[in-house]
Amino acid sequence: MNATSFALADSVTMLRRNLLHAKRYPSLTFGVVIMPVILMLVFNFVFGGALEKSSGGNYIDYLTPGMMLMLPAYLTVAVSVSIASDKTKGIVNRLRTMAIFQPSMLAGHVIGALIQALIGVVIMVAVALLIGFRPDANPVEWVAVFGLFALVMFAFSWLGVALGLIAVNPESASNLPFPLVMMPFLGSGLVATDTMPVGMRQFAEYQPFTPLTETLRGLLMGTEIGTNGIIALAWCAGLGLVGYFWSTSLFRKQTV
Repeated sequence: MNATSFALADSVTMLRRNLLHAKRYPSLTFGVVIMPVILMLVFNFVFGGALEKSSGGNYIDYLTPGMMLMLPAYLTVAVSVSIASDKTKGIVNRLRTMAIFQPSMLAGHVIGALIQALIGVVIMVAVALLIGFRPDANPVEWVAVFGLFALVMFAFSWLGVALGLIAVNPESASNLPFPLVMMPFLGSGLVATDTMPVGMRQFAEYQPFTPLTETLRGLLMGTEIGTNGIIALAWCAGLGLVGYFWSTSLFRKQTV
């Protein structure tokens, strides 16, 4: 086997380990995946009547694309906590003595989170359809929706890995990604940005979740995407590269 094959095999092994942990502790996965679905139901049925005017139509159609992006935000916390837990339990130190591809542990967490996110978004879309969500996307647009969602999750997972590596313990790791959890609420996911005060509107329009939301909304509902698609891909690439190089650099320093 060449180096690439070894790296792939080790990453698959670490992915299997991550999925086994998720199976043994389903409450954590259930909470992270289901909480965004609960929030979607709350906003639709509690606040939907008041917010429907700002959406210009059926509020669940406006809300669902934004709530889909709550899943990567919440799962970033789970990745951060898992990495910090492995670090404090000595897993990283144990890897020092093993003849494996060292970053495979990180890849296992990232791919495991991606799988959980895809399951979660399927559940969210199914629930949204049950309560009145009516997208008009064709099959190609649905593929693009899930592709963009996977890119977002991949990018934010690497940020979660880096935050978990710099955290001193799992408790602090759960707090570090808090700004990422709040950012979907401060974008165009819940209400149109033109209803916000000037300072808040400027922040909402230039943070990553707004172009991501508008791209998903355009693909699902046929609204205008404009430059949001390019900006969304740029954010995914930028955040993913920063997270990857930051986390692998931290990991090498902790395993030398």
